[in-house]
Amino acid sequence: MRDYQWLHEYCLNRFGSAAALEAYLPQPKTSAQLRAISDDRYLSTLALRVFRAGLKHSLVDAKWPAFEQVFFGFDPEKVVLMGAEHLERLMQDTRLIRHLGKLKSVPRNAQMVLDVQKEKGSFAALIADWPVTDITGLWKYLARHGNQLGGLSAPRFLRMMGKDTFIPTDDMSAALIAQEVIDKKPTSLKDLAQVQAAFNQWHAESGRPLCQLSVMLAHTVNH
Repeated sequence: MRDYQWLHEYCLNRFGSAAALEAYLPQPKTSAQLRAISDDRYLSTLALRVFRAGLKHSLVDAKWPAFEQVFFGFDPEKVVLMGAEHLERLMQDTRLIRHLGKLKSVPRNAQMVLDVQKEKGSFAALIADWPVTDITGLWKYLARHGNQLGGLSAPRFLRMMGKDTFIPTDDMSAALIAQEVIDKKPTSLKDLAQVQAAFNQWHAESGRPLCQLSVMLAHTVNH
């Protein structure tokens, strides 16, 4: 794989100037900022990510105020009490996206949030304190303990919250293959470990957050 210097020079050429590149790159939240977010907002965004999967984001976002209402502002202690009959009634609410599997995921993910609260004091603490040098470990944690958070849903949720992470999109995966970090889209634990190691090296060389390196790397793929 090439070093960070090559990546930086490639992106400078592509964007035309350092100012243009910096203006384009995302900025992650600090640990303190992540810790200050209330757990109902984490649960709301978890649910939003689940409902966005496979659907037009603007469609889901337009309906989200109704979701906030029927799910009690995503208060995890209230949401976790929503049983099968309650969710069946929501299937009749035309303001919502009536997908029973996704509706069921909300109280299940509320239980995960409450379990983490018991262990760490808040779900926010889990997200804020997880080291970015093992961000794929956090993806695996969310996929294992949550519901419908496999694939790219966990990293996309983290990006939505502002937690520093890379996302193995098609472009980024193609770039990693070109860099000979991996030889196929990373899905196995071994492949993800190799990707994490590559990002950790670029992070150490540059001091840049993973989300910026991710975006820069994706732009090395010719469109």
